Amino acid sequence: MVVPTADPVVEVLVSLLLALGLGGLIGLEREQSESGGSFAGSRTFPLFALYGALVQAFFPSALPLAVGVIVVPLTVAYVGKVWYERDIGLTTLVAALLTVLLGAMTTHSDRGAVVAIVVAGAVTVLLSVKDPVHEFADRIDAHERRASAKFVLVVLVVFPALPDRPVDALYGLNPRLVWLMVVFVTGLGFVAYLLGRVLGTERGIAVTGVVGGFVSSTATTVSMAEKTVQNATLYHVCGFAVVTASIVMFPRALIEVTVVNPALLPSVAPPLGAMTAVGVVAAGVLYWRTAAEETVEPEELKNPFRLRPALLFGAVFAVVLLVSESANEWFGSSGVYATAFLSGLADVDAMTITLSRLAADGTVSSEVATTGIVIAAIANTLVKVALAWLIGTRELGKLVTVVLGVVVVSGVVILGV
Repeated sequence: MVVPTADPVVEVLVSLLLALGLGGLIGLEREQSESGGSFAGSRTFPLFALYGALVQAFFPSALPLAVGVIVVPLTVAYVGKVWYERDIGLTTLVAALLTVLLGAMTTHSDRGAVVAIVVAGAVTVLLSVKDPVHEFADRIDAHERRASAKFVLVVLVVFPALPDRPVDALYGLNPRLVWLMVVFVTGLGFVAYLLGRVLGTERGIAVTGVVGGFVSSTATTVSMAEKTVQNATLYHVCGFAVVTASIVMFPRALIEVTVVNPALLPSVAPPLGAMTAVGVVAAGVLYWRTAAEETVEPEELKNPFRLRPALLFGAVFAVVLLVSESANEWFGSSGVYATAFLSGLADVDAMTITLSRLAADGTVSSEVATTGIVIAAIANTLVKVALAWLIGTRELGKLVTVVLGVVVVSGVVILGV
């Protein structure tokens, strides 16, 4: 790791101190963990890191051999740990080997030192959350595990096999791009799903709305509307969950734009940001008016890592992409806006990604793409209002209409400025 000095000795010493610090960080966690046992702790792990750092600094070509040498005593210690403590866990052993490599990275290069710091921090966090991770794993039933495994398997097998070029038989679609967007959108939902599972069934109504908005705002709206039919007095708290799930759609769209076409973000951020801000304020007022004793348990969210919904989204995205391109060629911007509205009634993600992609390719202008994305978001928001009226009570319908109506107007105003 380079420091502001020309003295190579000082540079090496600083790198060695960094290695000691990273090893100490991991060692302290292992010392406090029951899993560490007598295997290794706050003194041994810094020595592992220092060992790797010294070998890389002065005998870099011997690093593979040095790692092999250290494996021998680690194996002996592990066997002894299993024999005396009846603990066959490999976590501490793997952490020790990783610490040797992290130490070597600190003296390898500037980039290696930075990566070592990041990885050491991540390792420490991962080691320290043993109980929450195991509790989370216990909450996932066999059906969910099989669904996730199938999805991940299809991603790993299908994605590399798909051609990364336009295919004439698919009307010029790029199959790998379509599947990549499927994985991306599903991944966003899965991250939120994991958050909901980690927080458990006792999560607050605010978190329920946020998690539901990322996983499925429509499902959350339907669930909350049904709750008001069962108990009409819950319309305030259910309305809050519906509004929260609906406004989460706007930052979700901003994330998608950022990933697909960052150059479009300055154009899209003002209207969607305004809708988000107004929605947050309105939701805050609604939450303030909600009685503290009002609670509601939402329906269990489904794992987004399921193959059938993923394939359905891929088909929707492909159709929306083709229809948007054709509508732009035939009818210009008005055709794009009509497609955005119709597509937004069912799904905002597909239209957001489509227009971001078309803007990146130069097929449509940034202004048209931005307007289309906002139109899709407004259309989907109107669907939430309609569901509140059709499935929920009259009070819920009025409440959601007023709050989301203000959100929609704010977006239209900013878009027209």
